[in-house]
Amino acid sequence: MTNNLFLRRAAVAAGAILVATAEFAILHSAAGVDLAAGTPDATRQITLAAVVVAAAVAALLGWAILAVLEHLTNRARVWWTSVAVAVLLLSLLVGPPSGVGGGAKAALALLHLSVGVVLILGLPRPRREGLNR
Repeated sequence: MTNNLFLRRAAVAAGAILVATAEFAILHSAAGVDLAAGTPDATRQITLAAVVVAAAVAALLGWAILAVLEHLTNRARVWWTSVAVAVLLLSLLVGPPSGVGGGAKAALALLHLSVGVVLILGLPRPRREGLNR
């Protein structure tokens, strides 16, 4: 991987984390949304640290899967995008419904979507003219 591509992907990963951080701050502090998740028996507050770690893990795993696919196939971008969209949809089915209250569910859905969209659009190598990659 060229140094330029590495820096670009690192910037995308950092951007996803920054988007999640800014959204958390706006939703939690400015809008007053109580970000909590759990079951009827136990509730857990969602902290800024949890949001940052989740976004970082998603970014690093997405980056790693993309790197492996780039070594295995010439159609890495297609395969990676398919996998990334499937993982985003799965995360939307599992994460936000565990929110306590409508505001928390909507906020969690927004956090999942924004991090996913930044990574899906930003991580793959831009297509070059005339290449099927």
